[in-house]
Formats: sequence, C-alpha cells, structure tokens
Amino acid sequence: MSAVSPTAAGTGSRVRAFLRLVMIEHSVFALPFAYIAALTAMRPRVDWATFGLITVAMVAARTVAMAANRIIDRHIDAQNPRTARRELVTGALSVRTAWTGLAVALAVFLGACAALNWLCLALSPVALFFLTIYSYAKRFTDFPQVFLGLAQAIAPVGAWIAVTGHWSWAAFVLGLAVGTWIGGFDLIYSCQDVEVDRRIGVRSVPVRFGVPAALRASAVVHLGTFALYAAFGAMTGYHWLWYVGLALAAAVLTYEHQIVRPNDLSRVNRAFFTANGLIGLALFAFAVADLLFLQGLR
Repeated sequence: MSAVSPTAAGTGSRVRAFLRLVMIEHSVFALPFAYIAALTAMRPRVDWATFGLITVAMVAARTVAMAANRIIDRHIDAQNPRTARRELVTGALSVRTAWTGLAVALAVFLGACAALNWLCLALSPVALFFLTIYSYAKRFTDFPQVFLGLAQAIAPVGAWIAVTGHWSWAAFVLGLAVGTWIGGFDLIYSCQDVEVDRRIGVRSVPVRFGVPAALRASAVVHLGTFALYAAFGAMTGYHWLWYVGLALAAAVLTYEHQIVRPNDLSRVNRAFFTANGLIGLALFAFAVADLLFLQGLR
C-alpha cells in the first residue's frame, strides 16, 4: 500500500480549495470568444502553439481576477448569506494561500504573454488593471457592470493581438459584444442581492434604480450585444453558419430573460450559469463550423 504524506495531502486540499474559490470551470464564459478571435485572426491555418499559449494566458488571467475579487471582497462576502460560505469567509482557504495562488497565476499569465509577443507583454498591466478594478467598482459607482464588461472585453482583443501582434477594430467589436453580454448578465445576477447590498452599502444598478429597471436595462444591453456580434461577423467575412449560431444564441438569451421576473428571482442561477454557458459554446461551435466548412480553416 502507498501512503500519501500529510504535507502532500494538505497541499492537494489547498489547491482544490483554491480552484473552487476561483470557480475555474467558469472559464467557459469568456474562453470561447478568445478562441473565436484567435481562429479568425489565424485564417487559413491554425497555429496550435499560439492557440495553446492563448488558452494558458486566458485561464491564468481569469484566475488572477477571481482570486483578487475573492480576497478584496471577503469582508463584504461575509455579510451576504449567498456568499457567506465562500472559502475565504469560512476559513476553508487562508488568505495567504489565496495570495499564493494569485501570484502563481500572475506569473503564468505574464510568462504566456511574453511567449506570445512583445505587445501582449507590454499591454499585460492594462489587462490586469481592468481585471481587478471591478472588485472596487461597487464601492464608488452605481455601474460596476461597466467595469466587469470592460474586463471581459479584453479576452477577444487580447487573443487577436496574441496572433497578429497588432490592433483590430473587428476584435474590438467582438470584445464589446462579450463585454455587454457579460455585463448584461451581471445586471440580472446582482438583482438577487439588492436588499443585502442596500444594507451593507454595496452599490449597483438594482440598488440605485430598482430590480425592474435593472432587468429592463439588461434586455436593452443584450439587444446591443447581438447587433455587435452581427457586426463582427460582417467585418470578418463570416457566412451563414455564424448567423444561425447567433439566432440560436438569441433564442436562449430570450428564454433567459423570460424566466427571470422582478417578483421571482428564483431562477437567476439557471439563467446565469446554464443559459450563458450554452450561448458561449453554441456561438463557438457555429463559428468553428463556419471557419472549417465555409472559410477553409485548417
């Protein structure tokens, strides 16, 4: 029989707790759009080494952002019943270990940026700024979703720069689409905390304007999202498969808005996690199909 040392077991449990803390599985929300930007910029041939480095950079950057958010917000989280069981609040993970995990992810991110090209490395501090400022935004503005959207917009823009080494307006439009998509989601998600946020002094659109107004704003923002996705397709020469995927994603998003009501927020998690994950994966699948079968990607 083999034995596992207490030190190794303890390290493994801390790693697992850290991965739960940063919700590593939720990388699925932004990563598909980084892939869409990267594959579009790579046409007609995929550079798999660059694709792999983009994956590493994106997951590491998101881990930095999530770890920073959990560390910065741990005292706020402790006052909210929905978040009071997060690892830094319960003590399942120490703040020191969270900082260690953040530092490792930061080193991986910077290393991947350096391996991609000099512009990615030069712009990495800008990316890190936007990835962390959201955690503070709720303390000084009623519109923290704007900062979340800016952070999410970095993924496709950064992926395009990683491939080409230069700026692209098409990637910027895709970034705006992703940013308004996630920001609009967060308008819905933040509605479930409105009473607690008012009590503890956290600022948001629902706190300032009310839940019905936040849900209406989310719907308007998401209309803009799909106009931006369509504009990206037109700017980059996508064909009908992209627009079929866009139509299916619009149907899922419409369903999401239908199941969340001002007087019934019980299905917010279904809308936020299930529907959003399906939208990201569907758009990615149809983009890849368009690239492979209609644009000759290989």
